Amino acid sequence: MARGLLMLPHYKPNSHFIQTAFSSYPTKFPIFPTSKFVRFLCSCSSNPQDVLSNYEETFSKRMTMAGLKPHHRIAVGVSGGPDSMALCLLAANWKTNGLNAASRVNSGFVDGLLAVIVDHGLRAESKSEAEMVQNRVLKMGIRCEIAHCEWINGRPKLGHLQEAARDIRYEKLQHICSQHQIGVLLIAHHADDQAELFVLRLSRNSGVLGLAGMALTTQLFSAHSNVNDGISNSILLVRPLLDFSKLDLYKVCEAEKQEWVEDPTNQNTIFARNRIRMSLRDLSSSIFKSELQAVILACRRTRVYVDQICQTLINQAVTVMPQGYAVIDLEILNPSEVLDICLSKFVTLLLQFISQRQRPVRGNAQKLLLDYFRTFPCKSSFTAAGCYLCAAPGSKGTKIIVCCSVNSASPMKMESYYVDPFDKQNVNVSTELSQIIENGKSYSNKTVQNISNVHFLNATSSGSILTEAERVNILSEPTFTSIFQLYKTEFEKFQVKPEMLSDVKSKKGMESVKVNELGHGQIGHFMDRFLVSWEFVGGNDGCRCCGSGQDSVMEVRHMVDADWLYLSEVTKSTNLENCQLEQAKRSVLLLKSIPVAARRSLPVMVNPEGRVVSIPSVGFSICKCLKVSVEFSPRVPLGGGYSSFL
Repeated sequence: MARGLLMLPHYKPNSHFIQTAFSSYPTKFPIFPTSKFVRFLCSCSSNPQDVLSNYEETFSKRMTMAGLKPHHRIAVGVSGGPDSMALCLLAANWKTNGLNAASRVNSGFVDGLLAVIVDHGLRAESKSEAEMVQNRVLKMGIRCEIAHCEWINGRPKLGHLQEAARDIRYEKLQHICSQHQIGVLLIAHHADDQAELFVLRLSRNSGVLGLAGMALTTQLFSAHSNVNDGISNSILLVRPLLDFSKLDLYKVCEAEKQEWVEDPTNQNTIFARNRIRMSLRDLSSSIFKSELQAVILACRRTRVYVDQICQTLINQAVTVMPQGYAVIDLEILNPSEVLDICLSKFVTLLLQFISQRQRPVRGNAQKLLLDYFRTFPCKSSFTAAGCYLCAAPGSKGTKIIVCCSVNSASPMKMESYYVDPFDKQNVNVSTELSQIIENGKSYSNKTVQNISNVHFLNATSSGSILTEAERVNILSEPTFTSIFQLYKTEFEKFQVKPEMLSDVKSKKGMESVKVNELGHGQIGHFMDRFLVSWEFVGGNDGCRCCGSGQDSVMEVRHMVDADWLYLSEVTKSTNLENCQLEQAKRSVLLLKSIPVAARRSLPVMVNPEGRVVSIPSVGFSICKCLKVSVEFSPRVPLGGGYSSFL
């Protein structure tokens, strides 16, 4: 939600339309301009509707690249500023033109379009401002809801204010999308935002993959596993305005005579983004802007190339086992021949998938990991980023297994929930989202990457990326000097101030609660990796054998050494029926086929007395009255989900 109100409905800038190489959408790479500069074409028409028509055409092309069609259900994040108001206008026109005007006849609202305003509640007047913006959006013919934030642990400290506001904003947006069975969320990030982010990450010494900025599409996964009420696990974040400058968005609002609000906190120089934004305004020449966009686009081209290489390596060299670990064939991977940047990204994606800890691997740990993978044959073990790596048994070091380390700092947590078997809405939204993603992939696959036009693959620092950009004539000397000065100035200011951050605690850290209990008919997502459920099928009365009943509550934990010793002892029991004894023997054989390191992260179900009643991954249950199931179903898939940097 915009923090303040400065009414600027008649702002009259001389707008420029960013005509990037994406605007022509060739069928082969490079999709970026072959010339030195990204072109900026002035919107010279005196007719506002002609100007708007050009913007609508570009918006439509971006939506097609994202895999979207007018009949898809879409939400729009709205703050009330010119960016999000222009996005509302463009999205409404795109949908109406695609569906025909009759789509508004019944209700007066555009079908399948919902605007969402997040009121952060950080100021007394924020509620009334949200309601004012809601009224403006409703007048556009767009349904609109307000999500109000509650800061249970108190208002965040200034040093973490923007980060905390962003986290809760996306949480609210995703929750409302899920409630309305909407799989797509449009966000109003634009080309000027990309420029600010580039300088910001440059000052943090980000690599070329980070300098690629924000993706056109990003699959955003819920932080929680609760799928009750048909809530989907993910939504697709789409940024269709990356070809638009801030001035373009003012122009869109002007053409539709749409009012907006300005956020006065954007002038607060305590925030790095605001400082960078103001500095970039002082460097407003068309040459500087076009060259800055050109280097960003070059980074995006490199990101696309690296992502393609990593996906190929994953498809060819990685086998994911149903017990929750991965096997990497080093002979197929051939890590000594893989570029550092590609191998590093590949390893990071793999470790994030197995551990379900979405943190990048950096610094010395990254270097040690690359050395570990390039040591052939593998003869040792390695622990990093919540994972344990070692040579696969019987492979003579030609294969590596990667499994979740139960000794990591991450808690053995589990979220549990009930699912309505008659609620099919979640299936519908997942099907639509899957189709949208396939449409986007189909568009991307039409491009053919050209390695000769990929830069910065061997760059090791932000400074070396700028130097290389100047060497290959992406940046002229004056632009290089200006960007380097911005980088240097912001880098010097990038120092954590203890007095600002001393009392700040991570929200996620405070909410990390060990919740391992699971009731009859519930589904638990253990460690964000395994879906576990159990049912008592012994009738209404409890079972004397296992002490369970429909009112029982089981606990799920990871396997310990004593569990497989216990299972081995069960096979020698004289108190079990023959069918149960045979089941136990089969379970022992299956357990022996799983590497010891991988066994330790398997879920084990115990009763309230602590007795093991089931090891579902190997099909063992102590009693016929218990029906236990398990499925390796990570919250975030291998590769981190779908994203596109086209």
